[in-house]
Amino acid sequence: MTGQQLKNSILQMAVQGKLVPQDPNDEPASVLLERIRKEKEQLVKEGKIKKEKNPSYIFRGADNLPYEKVGKNEPVCIADEVPFEIPESWEWVRLGSIGDWGSGATPSRAVPEYYDGDIPWLKTGDLNDGYIKYIPESISKLALEKTSVRLNPTGSILIAMYGATIGKVGILTFPATTNQACCACLPIEIFNEYLFYFLMSQKVAFVKQGEGGAQPNISKEKIVATLMPLPPLAEQYRIVAKIKELFPLVKKYKEAYSAVSSLNNSFPDLLKKSILQEAVQGKLVPQDPSDEPASVLLERIRAEKERLIQEGKIKRDKHESIIYRRDNSHYEKLDGIERCIDDEIPFEIPETWEWCRLKTVGITQTGNTPSKAHPEYIGGEIPFITPGDIQNGTVFYDNQALSMEGKMVARICPKGSILQVCIGGSIGKAAIINKKVCFNQQINSISPIIIYSEYIYTIMQSPYFLKNIKKQAGGTATPIINRGIWDYLLIPIAPISEQNRIVEKQRELFDKISLN
Repeated sequence: MTGQQLKNSILQMAVQGKLVPQDPNDEPASVLLERIRKEKEQLVKEGKIKKEKNPSYIFRGADNLPYEKVGKNEPVCIADEVPFEIPESWEWVRLGSIGDWGSGATPSRAVPEYYDGDIPWLKTGDLNDGYIKYIPESISKLALEKTSVRLNPTGSILIAMYGATIGKVGILTFPATTNQACCACLPIEIFNEYLFYFLMSQKVAFVKQGEGGAQPNISKEKIVATLMPLPPLAEQYRIVAKIKELFPLVKKYKEAYSAVSSLNNSFPDLLKKSILQEAVQGKLVPQDPSDEPASVLLERIRAEKERLIQEGKIKRDKHESIIYRRDNSHYEKLDGIERCIDDEIPFEIPETWEWCRLKTVGITQTGNTPSKAHPEYIGGEIPFITPGDIQNGTVFYDNQALSMEGKMVARICPKGSILQVCIGGSIGKAAIINKKVCFNQQINSISPIIIYSEYIYTIMQSPYFLKNIKKQAGGTATPIINRGIWDYLLIPIAPISEQNRIVEKQRELFDKISLN
């Protein structure tokens, strides 16, 4: 149960007579209603309120069912309207029967003299579901005299009737006017805070009543026609006191619930990140001393690259990097220059593992976009991938495609390559492709040689690698990491057999997380 659901439950119990015990010594609500009717008659005689044209009178019939007499009409059974049972000492009433209701108005903005006076003028956005202690805008006495705006006394209950704020309520702590989107009531003989909490309990119902138009709204007529369960006056005070006692606890519950919900929502993602980090640090599966070490694997990759160069399938790397250990330190030979790179090494790895640059283990490239000036390039069977097509480690292939002509001027990646977004808010998103594709300039790709694509993908989605990408992308409004920098990001390479074990273990753990 959410904090709001708990709050709604308390309010529902309150208006059903289930929040506090009834006291047989309380003056029954029927007597209170008689006093309300007499007080209203007196106020009408004094010209302080207008007489209701068709007053409602609800009573229990001889069959113990609720009946209503409206004006001079014959009584009608309203049992189908009554939503729930109430205690014997309570009564059902229409909201219009328990107070003086009215709506506000907006003085013409064309008359500047109507504004910036000393009379607060409330808009529905000023309602706060509590006591209203500040209203930013005001109108003048002239506006009060010349327009239909109504001055509501201290203690009046306000409720929003239009738009996104529909059902929001407030209690005035000083006299104030309102705009036409707000309805106000000065309760007669009843505890205004009980009415306040009753209206709060009806927010969902009011919102439903207001649905269906371009702008949701409820009318004053719908509000005053709403049935309200009326407790004895003494019980009204007990109900309000109990609500005030419970609501601070509800607030604490809401905060705790939100924290737990946030943790529950983020925990699977945090757990996956932890698994990925453990994987790239050699802590996810045990090492096997019989595994061929990663140094041998890297030699095989270099040999395979050399073969592809000799066959004219790839170009020779002009800036080949070789990383090795000596005297318990890490060194890199690049462009014939040797340097210690210990300050770049982010964490320790097992003895059988090796560090290398990303481009060492595959063929990398940045995509491009064929010119839209050539419509013959667009449409065909070759998927054209953009950052939006990469979602949650999956590639959507059906959004755009290139023709054979478009393919000839585009960059192509073979099946098993990894695409990674290199610019913008989605920088770092990656996925393995299961078919040949073309891709745009916002994506870098690597086609692994000999090494497992799934293992490289694991590295590229690990916290340390993503953090490094964002760091290298800089702090500009649009982060970007060019391929030259991306190529030279450090990655840890496990023996090929261990790569397989890591990938299998990661899949197993991720499947368990998804099931839970």
